[in-house]
Amino acid sequence: MAETVMSSFDFPAYLTKARNRVEVALDAALGPERPNQLREAMRYSLLAGGKRLRPILCLSACELTGEDSEKAMSTAVAIEMIHTMSLIHDDLPAMDNDDLRRGRPTNHKVYGDAIAILAGDALLTRAFEMVSLRSPEVPVERLLKIIGELSLVAGAPGLVGGQVEDLECEGKEVDLDTLEFIHVHKTGALLKASVVCGALIGGAEEKLLAALRTYANSIGLAFQIIDDVLDVTSSSDVLGKTAGKDLIADKTTYPKLLGLDESRKKAKELIGKAKEAIKPWEGKASPLLALADYIVSRDR
Repeated sequence: MAETVMSSFDFPAYLTKARNRVEVALDAALGPERPNQLREAMRYSLLAGGKRLRPILCLSACELTGEDSEKAMSTAVAIEMIHTMSLIHDDLPAMDNDDLRRGRPTNHKVYGDAIAILAGDALLTRAFEMVSLRSPEVPVERLLKIIGELSLVAGAPGLVGGQVEDLECEGKEVDLDTLEFIHVHKTGALLKASVVCGALIGGAEEKLLAALRTYANSIGLAFQIIDDVLDVTSSSDVLGKTAGKDLIADKTTYPKLLGLDESRKKAKELIGKAKEAIKPWEGKASPLLALADYIVSRDR
């Protein structure tokens, strides 16, 4: 019966529709900021395309609770704004020093370091505006929980802490526990928040929320493992960003520690764990189950 439910779910159509909804909402979220250079820099990175996986996870988790996912759209947009901020800042010369993102020059290459930093700052603060001031249909107590989740993920306990550890470990021997810490905080934290925030908007009961946290933890780490693999096996043209940059920066990655085959195996095991966690909700969870498979099968 479960196989029939999954086989009847049209994931490509779902993904396309969800991405289109997100793109429209992102475009509408940026107003006439002044000066114009700031507005252009914000839009340049936020509207540059991409998988939009994080906002779609947020919408899908909300749908799983039985709530209208449109109520989660402002939060989904906020999450993509935080993600975009992290990409702009990660690409800076003082960080990962990258020239290519989503198939075109990085923000600082177009607008300069100072404007790139400020555009990232503006997107981060706009994210909290989206949640607190542009979610009128969501109960205030739920919005407070979401603001708490996003505050943790955007700060030292999440993205910032992961980035600092990543920078400090460049050129050093790093064990698997340290590598996992970096991945869980730098990448996994925001993927986890995407799922949890969508569930919170829908008023998920504690049992479902716990299952979704397990799901999100697992897909978050699996996502970064596959990123490590693709950095070695894919090209810049396919990835839309500089391939092989981890090797150039002498970073420790899962392929470096485990090899490609074992890295792929670990990612698949994590996806299996994620899917098992939400199996009791299998019918309604079809989008999240398919998104988990998408994470390990993607080529960019």
